[in-house]
Amino acid sequence: MRTSTLIARSASSSFRYAIRSKRPFPSLSPSVLAFTAFAPLRSLGLGLRGPNPSFSKPFSSQCSSAAEAAEDPADSSDDTVEELLTGGEDRNHQLMKMERRSEPEGGSHRGRWFPYRDLFKSGNAALGSREVIAALDPYILDARKERIRRAVENRSYSVCLVVEGLTDFGNVSAAFRSADALGIQSVHVISKDSRKRYRDNRHVSMGAEKWLDIELWNSPTDCFTALKNRGYRIVATHLGTHAVSIYEMDWSLPVAIVVGNEHMGITEEALQLSDMHCSIPMKGMVDSFNVSVAAGILMHHAVCDRISRLGCHGDLTSGESQILQAEFYLRHRGTTIGIVHEYAKRMEGLLGKQ
Repeated sequence: MRTSTLIARSASSSFRYAIRSKRPFPSLSPSVLAFTAFAPLRSLGLGLRGPNPSFSKPFSSQCSSAAEAAEDPADSSDDTVEELLTGGEDRNHQLMKMERRSEPEGGSHRGRWFPYRDLFKSGNAALGSREVIAALDPYILDARKERIRRAVENRSYSVCLVVEGLTDFGNVSAAFRSADALGIQSVHVISKDSRKRYRDNRHVSMGAEKWLDIELWNSPTDCFTALKNRGYRIVATHLGTHAVSIYEMDWSLPVAIVVGNEHMGITEEALQLSDMHCSIPMKGMVDSFNVSVAAGILMHHAVCDRISRLGCHGDLTSGESQILQAEFYLRHRGTTIGIVHEYAKRMEGLLGKQ
């Protein structure tokens, strides 16, 4: 590597480190400063364009923008896993916005489970999904709306993912990303340790958690009881003698796929409470997959099997699709909740004048 490239990268790293850590810029030698004044500064990432480079922004403005981005609560949140996924009674839930349905009582839920009611509460006002969409539609780009529409069209709650244990957050985040890509909307996390920071691995999930319904549980018993009441059969991945190959299963029925962490696997409690065990046939010397890889294979095969049997994976009704579309609109940006609140106030004012 040429000396000029090494110097440029060193200077670039120094600037970036200072911006992200909010520390003073390190002192650079006169030779380095002289070099950066004449070398092609594109490698420093300072926004230069064209053969005769000129700044697209003053460097001081870029420093300010980078510092502001570093201070963005959405990127530097210290919320624990439990706080992030469940929220609190005195604030909106971090992830799920539309009103949630109550858990089935007195036995299993009949029919296919869908978690939302057609209701969004805004102060004393109650808006339906159609009104939420009408309020936010002018503020969302057409390309984004089309992407949301296509995602909703291919979403399903008939298959959900359960991850037991949060030992490796990178693997969990990768599993979330696969679930979103495959149209699996519901993800459940069983964890007894809420001290670890989920957002540490948002670069792995690529923000997939923003679009998923993620529920946090303290034990397999709590999680599996709720899922069975919703009509799911619990299928745990296990290499036991009674395990069924994933290729011999019917994935068209509501199913919850359970994977464990890569160090200890699925706990004995979860194995005992599950309805059946399944395995991914392997032909190599190693007898296990990485947990995120296993989760991806299982979900991908489930979706493919459903398409071959049913003709499609997405199975929401038109009403359910509209509710989930409103939910996605509400998650689009942090400002969307405020827009809907203002819309509700205007509607209340108009009704009051009549």
